[in-house]
Amino acid sequence: MTARKRFTDDLVVPFVPAAVLVVTVVQYFSAELVVPWLSIALFLVVASCALVSFFSWDGFPRWLRITLAVTYSVSTAVLLPLAQATLAPALAFVASMVAGKRLDRGAAIWVAALGGVTAAASVWIVGQVHPTPRTWPWWAALSVAGPVYAGISRRERAEALSNAERAAAEAERAGRSEAREAALVERSRIAREIHDVLGHSLSGIAMQLDMADALQGKGRTEEANRAIRRARALAVDSITETRHAVHALREDTLPLEKTLELMAAGESVAFEVTGEPGPVPTETAHAIVRAAQEALTNAAKYAPGSDRSITLGFTGGTVSLTVVNGPGGAPAGPGGGMGLVGMRERVALLGGSLRAGPADGGWRVDVEVPR
Repeated sequence: MTARKRFTDDLVVPFVPAAVLVVTVVQYFSAELVVPWLSIALFLVVASCALVSFFSWDGFPRWLRITLAVTYSVSTAVLLPLAQATLAPALAFVASMVAGKRLDRGAAIWVAALGGVTAAASVWIVGQVHPTPRTWPWWAALSVAGPVYAGISRRERAEALSNAERAAAEAERAGRSEAREAALVERSRIAREIHDVLGHSLSGIAMQLDMADALQGKGRTEEANRAIRRARALAVDSITETRHAVHALREDTLPLEKTLELMAAGESVAFEVTGEPGPVPTETAHAIVRAAQEALTNAAKYAPGSDRSITLGFTGGTVSLTVVNGPGGAPAGPGGGMGLVGMRERVALLGGSLRAGPADGGWRVDVEVPR
């Protein structure tokens, strides 16, 4: 709710009936009243209802709110022709607006209609018994029911604004909760990725170093040195794969096809997309990217200089990856790292499959994952 709206509801709206009450009290000492004792008694009732209307009725049961509104409306309607020489008749219009603001639409209209009919009847009866030049036409008294729509409009606008503020607050809370959940998921994914990348490599390094230590103790120096060189190769592979993993994490905001296209361009690899590209879950996209990185790393290691290609396919509810390399030169050295076993496990967790094997003198890796 805006500051201007609060100012209007909290100060301006209550000020009008309060000012009318004060002026009417002053006027009662000198004004010519019709049936003075009845006018004063009704004014006391009206003043009490007006004071109650300054406060919220939200905690009142429905029957009590209707009773207060009927009392306010009917008493002001009867007072209208009895105190025409004062501002008291204005309170009949205020009572109608209060009914619209404090009651539901149906009840408010009935209360306002009752007030209008009562005002018209009171004006007609008083005009017959105590005719004065200031007497209202009875039909004009029906207009006191009109402000009910202003009250209804104010109430509905206030409710709509309150609902909008509540919805905005709930949306903000939900957004913060989703952001926290997304951050936790992202942390878990990064931790799992680093674990996958380093776990196999560090285990292999430890195994090779243990072997080197055992061989060194037996005097088999050359074999121990080869084990140390294999451990070093594993460490180099681990660094490369970690860099690939970090690169993949940085590319998460890009579409899968764009990420693979950039990877292929950096590796001088042919790249092709088949089918209609579409959104792919983050975990699925990440598994595809890691499989492509692993396949390209293996191709460069075991078939250096060979032609390599990546094909990304979108078919129905699946996304597929095919990495092919042709015959190449002699292997650059021993392998290590995550390997196809680790990638097959990752893909299987997503309900997919990974197949790898010889093809036309080279090697082919096929990955298929549901999306």
